[in-house]
Amino acid sequence: MSDNLSRLVRIELDEASLVTASEVIVHERRIAVHDLLENNSFEPLADNTPVGKGPYHLLLSVHEKRLVFDIRQQNDELVGQLHLSMSPFRKIIKDYFMLCESYFEAIREAMPEQIETIDMARRAIHNEGSEILLERLKGKIEVDFDTARRLFTLICSFHLRNVS
Repeated sequence: MSDNLSRLVRIELDEASLVTASEVIVHERRIAVHDLLENNSFEPLADNTPVGKGPYHLLLSVHEKRLVFDIRQQNDELVGQLHLSMSPFRKIIKDYFMLCESYFEAIREAMPEQIETIDMARRAIHNEGSEILLERLKGKIEVDFDTARRLFTLICSFHLRNVS
């Protein structure tokens, strides 16, 4: 997966799938998409072999409690769609948001050591969510860990509440 064709060059989040968010959260989503586009590794598979020819466009959405990866070639030709149940992600996303809220609270009130401890826990939960995503994509879409982390961030954005 080292060639530059095995990558995403455009990512869209289905606006209808997103919760209403503040400008801060909308900005965070844009940053997550930008970071993902800057560095990613993405190869759709069928029977563990690459399908289509990249680079790829990805539309992420949630439909009937399922995460939908709509994957297309640059000419907009459909490569395929992958539907994943959101159930395996629900608890980890809930825990992640709880730690994010604690982190933002701690930034205002806590000692640096407490902030660092909460931030380490937040990153660990985020990594755990990324590992779940890697496992769910196995044999369907090949991604590296950093790409899975960034995709997990975008998956979380479908559930982001306005935290401050």
